[in-house]
Amino acid sequence: MLQLAARRCVPRRACLIPLRRLATATPTPNLSRIKLLDDLTTRGLIADVTRPDKLAEHLEQGKQTVYAGIDPTAPALHVGHLIPLMVLLHFQMRGHRIISLIGGATALVGDPSGRTEERTPVDPSVTEGNMHTLTEHVTSILRNAHQYAKTRQPVNPGTSLATLQVMNNRSWLQNIGLLEFLQTVGSQVRVNTMLARESVRSRLESHKGVSFTEFTYQLLQAYDFLWLFKNRDCTIQVGGSDQWGNILAGLEMINREHPRDLLQQSDLPEQGFGITTPLLTTASGQKFGKSAGNAVWLDAKMTSVFDFYQFFLRTADADVERQLLLLTFLPVEDVKKLVLEHFEAPELRKAQALLADEVTSMVHGERGITQARTITKIIFGSHDYHTLKASDIVTAFAGDSRLKFVSEHDMHNETVGGLAVLHQLIPSKSEASRLVKAQGFYMNNQVMDKISNKIDPGQLIDGRVAILRTGKSKHLILVVNQ
Repeated sequence: MLQLAARRCVPRRACLIPLRRLATATPTPNLSRIKLLDDLTTRGLIADVTRPDKLAEHLEQGKQTVYAGIDPTAPALHVGHLIPLMVLLHFQMRGHRIISLIGGATALVGDPSGRTEERTPVDPSVTEGNMHTLTEHVTSILRNAHQYAKTRQPVNPGTSLATLQVMNNRSWLQNIGLLEFLQTVGSQVRVNTMLARESVRSRLESHKGVSFTEFTYQLLQAYDFLWLFKNRDCTIQVGGSDQWGNILAGLEMINREHPRDLLQQSDLPEQGFGITTPLLTTASGQKFGKSAGNAVWLDAKMTSVFDFYQFFLRTADADVERQLLLLTFLPVEDVKKLVLEHFEAPELRKAQALLADEVTSMVHGERGITQARTITKIIFGSHDYHTLKASDIVTAFAGDSRLKFVSEHDMHNETVGGLAVLHQLIPSKSEASRLVKAQGFYMNNQVMDKISNKIDPGQLIDGRVAILRTGKSKHLILVVNQ
């Protein structure tokens, strides 16, 4: 399982060396002959599915529309959202239309699924702000992921970002009055069925119970599915495994309002389909994400690209194959081969390095992966710094207090020790002298033998950058201001 334990960086040398990149290989030519549901199942992306044989037939009939919901109680997505998004992307890569539905209305009610107590009421103004930022964030993530996926898998003809919609359920739920809701939606459901849902039953059995507000949540989500079914021809809903009851409620509502065959008796609805994905959990089995307090965000403002990259670099050997299958578009056969190679020398952490590369590239784009690699090389000092570009270093450390711009005059006329003191890498020149004697003072990954030396232009990285380091982890990045 993915874990966010102590924030321990991974200074593995092997993680920083060029890998035999499966990611740049030619996309698997036979993928188009692999059925979508089979591929999702093989990758472990499906926990449950309604009427799988009928769904397979449904997908063979042409382009379909599938949706997954997002709760706007936070301004960004976290790693826990990636699995249902991956399912949407797999559908999109096969030519199907996808909808990412932001629950602007349902967030004000609160979903009891997977919770042991009632949610803290959400301030409507916070939800309002989150809706706008999430719309932009989701669009950006899916755009990056779509571009990434196209380099890993063949794209069905006609597949484009035009097949993506980001919608908000407030646009239809806010216009329904209470009496209308009770007449149109309330009449379609049975209380005994609602009480039997795990999300409600488990809460009723607890001493805290469940509020009427949370009890009705499943009606709102069910109505979302019905609305999308009627107005967007959406026949498939995707959600985490804790959403199974809510998805079934939607299917039942669709089939009560649109019975396919009144004479046909079946335990499962005849129209619409539901797919649930496994939840991303901690090692203890706790749901992974914002509610659990251990979220790794997909927004660089909330979790830096470097920390995001390091999170996946720390994946345990026992989990790395599963994460490569779940969270990347690398062909299954290539993942299996890589994992076999990885376990021949697990200390090199090749599989973790590829996982970190792939997921960071998918979420943050090529610029993000360049930034993460650049910081990793500098922080862990396991490479020749002169292979780096000044522009990449400046971009990677933008906003970081360790990045300092200096004039060309100061760079070449001040001593190394003087620059280190001036920019607060060390408190004094005497401390610099002590570090030099202990061989603990470095410039561009080379041990310094004198603090009185001045920096020669030929010593700079890309003609502009000097990286000073004391000990193993304290850095100062000096850049000649242009």
